[in-house]
Amino acid sequence: MILQGRSGNVSFIIRVEFRVVGGLSVTLMIVASIILAAGRGSRMKGYEGNKTLLPLIPGEPFFTGKSPMLIHILQSLPEGPKALVVHYKKEEVTATTRSFRVTYCEQPVLNGTGGAILAARKFIEDEASESLIITMGDVPLVKSSTYARLAAQLPSSPFVVLGFRPSDKKQYGVLELHGREVARIVEWKYWKTYSRERQDQLIICNSGIYAARTKDFLPYLARLEGSPHTVHKEREGKVVEFQEFFITDIVEFMRQDGLRVGYMVAENEDEIMGVDDLISLKKAQKLFQASAFHSTR
Repeated sequence: MILQGRSGNVSFIIRVEFRVVGGLSVTLMIVASIILAAGRGSRMKGYEGNKTLLPLIPGEPFFTGKSPMLIHILQSLPEGPKALVVHYKKEEVTATTRSFRVTYCEQPVLNGTGGAILAARKFIEDEASESLIITMGDVPLVKSSTYARLAAQLPSSPFVVLGFRPSDKKQYGVLELHGREVARIVEWKYWKTYSRERQDQLIICNSGIYAARTKDFLPYLARLEGSPHTVHKEREGKVVEFQEFFITDIVEFMRQDGLRVGYMVAENEDEIMGVDDLISLKKAQKLFQASAFHSTR
């Protein structure tokens, strides 16, 4: 049995086991966490900083205030080693989070979520943590209890995806399920070509937040590194070719090897909302100051 506890600002997870010989055993479950905080957030018009530092309590001018998103995420994650993947405005990120004992992993090139995880490979290898949570620096409202529930799925699955049921799927990636397992994660540019009937069956979207058993996850990083995707993006009016890596590929790698990929559905769509632009920032600030996300976790 996996239980969550909290002491002050510290969230922790314990494993309770009953053994025939020795009786009840209670151990602290060490969970390492990686926060992806390297990108700029170009859709946040009028803001030149790293968007993970935007305030959940606004001030004057609007982009100043208290309770940066990144700080709230660090406080909500379980007790254990933590790493920040940094790139854009990394000095500001470091200065803001200096009071936390975190490892900074620089992503030299912004080459996708998989590239961010590859940048944190040494952290994963060096930390003696049995479990790992991977989350995003612009998704600030996830409760500590949700992270704990996600980690609690790991005894039955080496990799677990946090999903959600949105009122509108928009352009989110979706979970293609096989029973209680994730068969693969399908991006919008692919599922939009599906028949309407098939699209309607895909009701759970990918939040971009995952939990993994470290010993099972690590071997797949070499495979991920050898599986880049060629993508084309517009930069300063020109279409440029990039190589990117997608963490979602690990789902398919594991499935190909016969491993079970599980999922858990967030209780509230708003809890896993990403802050991408001014409208979503204002919404997150409003939600944060409501009791559901601020006074309780």
